[in-house]
Amino acid sequence: MTKPPGKLLPLVAALLCGAVLAQAASPSGPSVTSAAPVVSTTPDHGLFSTPGTSKRGEPSSSKPSTPPVTPTPPKPPADDWNLTGHGKVLYLTFDDGPQHEWTPKVLQVLRKHHAQATFFVLGIQVAQYPELVAAERAAGHRIGNHTVDHKTLTLLPEAKIRQEIAMGVKSKCLRPPSGATNAKIQAIAAAYHQRQVLWDVDTKDWEKPGTAHIEHAIMSGARPGAIILMHDGGGNRSETVAALDQALTKLTAQGYTYRALPC
Repeated sequence: MTKPPGKLLPLVAALLCGAVLAQAASPSGPSVTSAAPVVSTTPDHGLFSTPGTSKRGEPSSSKPSTPPVTPTPPKPPADDWNLTGHGKVLYLTFDDGPQHEWTPKVLQVLRKHHAQATFFVLGIQVAQYPELVAAERAAGHRIGNHTVDHKTLTLLPEAKIRQEIAMGVKSKCLRPPSGATNAKIQAIAAAYHQRQVLWDVDTKDWEKPGTAHIEHAIMSGARPGAIILMHDGGGNRSETVAALDQALTKLTAQGYTYRALPC
């Protein structure tokens, strides 16, 4: 037998070592135990969604969810034009405003006597003092259309009548300037869904007849359902303001109350 060269001895030693290691790793060799991962048996809360939990990690209900029921808002009451059917009620109305000096003073008197009123305003005045119309609405008063700039409608062609009405303030009511009207104007107003509203009592305060005269006109014309005409614009209305305060003091003592028209 030939003896292997010296340079082969390291190779033979390496092969023998590998064989020993392979035998140790075989099933028949010594067993090696590795550490197994610890698995929690407690439920998962909020880390991952599962069929049994909601997206917030809360248990889901077994019953299908019912959408909330939105209550139906009550229908607004129909416009009540039965003005004489509410006992001792007066309907105070003011034309030609709003005006920066007198409208606030009229509002102050109405507030003092817990009175509601209707303001028939001009479009050109509303454009100049929109905050006063907002104040009227905020106080619970109603706003009526008195056209754009107080033209006498019966003297205008149809196209101009329509323009005066359509470009006035949005309202359910129209009061023709000076009360000048006819069937044609009433029909045009109806086409714009506006009811023509005149008056029962003309205080003629625009003539500035004196505080006593205006107060007497209010008092003598007062009856259940009466519409009373006054002005908060168009000139100095100091007489109107004073007469209104005095008349409402007396009328309230007689049991009258004051409502706005359904405009």
